[in-house]
Amino acid sequence: MGVTDDDAVIFVLFGATGDLAKRMVLPAFYQLAQHGLMPERWLLIGNGRGDVSHEDFRGRVHDALTEFGPKPEDGPWEEFSQRLRFAGGGFEKSDPGSLLDVIEEEKRDIGGEVRFLHYLAIPPSAFAKVTEGIGEHGLAEGARVVYEKPFGTSPSGFRELDRIVHSVLDEQQVFRIDHFLGKEGTQDLHALRFGNSMFERLWSAEHVRAVQIDVPETLDIDDRAQFYDATGALLDMIVTHLFQLAAEVAMEPPGSLSAADLQAARETVIAAFRPLDPAEVVLGQFEGYRDTEGVAPDSTTDTFVAARLWIDTPRWQGVPFLLRTGKQLHAGAQQISMVFREPSGPLADQLPPDGTVLTVSVSGSGAIHLRVVLKRPGPELVLTTGTALLPLEDVPDADPLPPYVRLIHDVVVGDRSLFTRPDGIAHAWDAISPVLDRRPEVKPYPRGSWGPDAAAELAAPDGWLLDKGLGPNGRD
Repeated sequence: MGVTDDDAVIFVLFGATGDLAKRMVLPAFYQLAQHGLMPERWLLIGNGRGDVSHEDFRGRVHDALTEFGPKPEDGPWEEFSQRLRFAGGGFEKSDPGSLLDVIEEEKRDIGGEVRFLHYLAIPPSAFAKVTEGIGEHGLAEGARVVYEKPFGTSPSGFRELDRIVHSVLDEQQVFRIDHFLGKEGTQDLHALRFGNSMFERLWSAEHVRAVQIDVPETLDIDDRAQFYDATGALLDMIVTHLFQLAAEVAMEPPGSLSAADLQAARETVIAAFRPLDPAEVVLGQFEGYRDTEGVAPDSTTDTFVAARLWIDTPRWQGVPFLLRTGKQLHAGAQQISMVFREPSGPLADQLPPDGTVLTVSVSGSGAIHLRVVLKRPGPELVLTTGTALLPLEDVPDADPLPPYVRLIHDVVVGDRSLFTRPDGIAHAWDAISPVLDRRPEVKPYPRGSWGPDAAAELAAPDGWLLDKGLGPNGRD
């Protein structure tokens, strides 16, 4: 991109004092330093509206690492902290704050050619003005720019943001991050399917009856109330994370695992997502949500969503992809389950319920869980089920990286394999538009439950496997 690998890299973290930065992004940068994956010469400049000194910002980063890990004492804190700077006053086209002054000062000190990596850990509503500022103030040439999700908050908002982004940046400079694509379990879907012929041959409607993508959370919205009340579970999770996971499962085999081929396979299958039927979508809001500071007293924001997605390709015709996510639910998990069809033959009338299921957990370091039908040991032929669990962290020589660490490293080296393209995002907005236009009634549900009762009916006849304790998170 016009610079060499020996050039210095200046990371500019917009929104550096916000919740996302302290929980995810700053710890990821520190872990990159722990693993020796940072460029040889680098600086990280935090940007925000407040007037914070370099030393105070270092203190905030230290506090974030202490709270969310890794602990400062477990890594190269002294060296890392000396590479941290802060530029206050915000940043936009009309007013760059102090960022340009800090950059010029640091460029003199660091010497040589400099490559910029801008990370926008800010609300989606601020993406456009910061992007325009990057272009206006000469920070776009040769830069790579990371956008958090959601990329837009409506179909029209997406199109306008995409127009602005491409007026400043080439597509190869744009990295739309979806950290679910960086999870070890998600990436292992490719190896599991394409590296094992027994699974590849079963990976279709001929053998699979249903797919469940289940991401319930026990968490509250914490200090994200303002963002969350303007977004909700549908936009925060379905149009981003869960659609991407569905695409990872449903894609046709790519020509290779190159970035271009993987992205093409992923975006092509998203184009085959049938627009969601509002009658097959359940929205919910946990009781007490409106009492949260920062939430409107009459808010109808959804904190829960379950949906039935259909994918109109020959491989998946007629197979429901059941999606579920929400806050303040009974248990937390991130799992993809493929429910296999019952075989015909001499044992058909003796099969136990909840028979053959392959589940991939994408939480933490990931795990693969296989549930199969077998004979209960004993003198009579009685069928039951047994399970095998393979935590990916137990694989010999495993060195799993958290998703943000993996993805930021990919941005540094320019690998776009696990990042989304605008055509895929456009198709995702097309798929969800009917629900935005004819929004179902938001139903209340008790904290600690599995959400509105209607969501259980949506998953019939199998029901949600996790609710029955099935899968690696249920530990059946």
